[in-house]
Amino acid sequence: MKFKPIVIVAGEPNSIFIEIFLKIIKKNKFKSPLILICSKKILFKQAKALKEQININEIDDDKIFLNNIKFKKLNLINVNYNQNKPFQKISSKSNKYIKNSFDIGLKIIKNGISNKLINGPISKKKFLKNKYVGITEYLAKKTNTKNFAMVIFNKKLSVSPIITHEPIKHVAKKINKSKIVNKIKIIDKFWKDNLKRKARIAITGLNPHCESTDKFNEDKKIILPAVNDLIKSKIRIKGPFSADTIFTKVNRNKFDLIIGMYHDQVLTPIKTLFEYDAINLTIGLPFVRVSPDHGPNENMLGKKISKTTSLLKSIRFLDY
Repeated sequence: MKFKPIVIVAGEPNSIFIEIFLKIIKKNKFKSPLILICSKKILFKQAKALKEQININEIDDDKIFLNNIKFKKLNLINVNYNQNKPFQKISSKSNKYIKNSFDIGLKIIKNGISNKLINGPISKKKFLKNKYVGITEYLAKKTNTKNFAMVIFNKKLSVSPIITHEPIKHVAKKINKSKIVNKIKIIDKFWKDNLKRKARIAITGLNPHCESTDKFNEDKKIILPAVNDLIKSKIRIKGPFSADTIFTKVNRNKFDLIIGMYHDQVLTPIKTLFEYDAINLTIGLPFVRVSPDHGPNENMLGKKISKTTSLLKSIRFLDY
């Protein structure tokens, strides 16, 4: 098979995922076959409610071979989940279903059938139960990955936070030189290996204007030494820059990627600039993991007005 299949874990059953996924496969063709890991009952109930037709090729997850994966049909691996209505409120009821779906997806990848994974939106509050700060960390633990990074990717500009979903009061304590250096090195390698170019990287400071009224200034004592080490390693990086000006047009146009110290420092401006025109990458795993850059969005369930942009770009990114 020329193109390895894309494994897609549907995620939370009560989300907008199936709506936008069905819109996408109705209007788009892909080089890679798609394997959807999902409840067959939920898929057909929601398709009926949304008045969409589906042509599936059902596969037993214990009997997955390249020769029984079809290009022109949606390859479906059923994961049992009982729900009377097409859409219900999100609850912890779906936790085992989501875990089983991920386990099947990771097994397919471990067996060498694919090296590409997409997951649909998941309620971190319900599914992770404070055991992990995000799905990035959940998948890292499941694959014994120690060094990894979350990147919100857009061809014009991407961002990555050093600290992902931690409460803001923990950020300064968790930043250190080795963490910055290691994350940026794997991001730089990903750009060279997958995007075939060296990334032009900017890094923000932690404090306003990279200044601190405390005796210890993280920008001078931690971030700047990390930048100097990375420059010695031939990585194209500059900074630290003040976070309130690096995203101005004249500044951001000089870079492919802006590294921030914490989640909202870089995700707020990137979502303001591109809204849903971005995807979430986990870099450093033994496969490429992508997810659409939005949540389950309970308020939009069944309304047929959710945008397909981010999920479509997720599939296109892995369609090689």
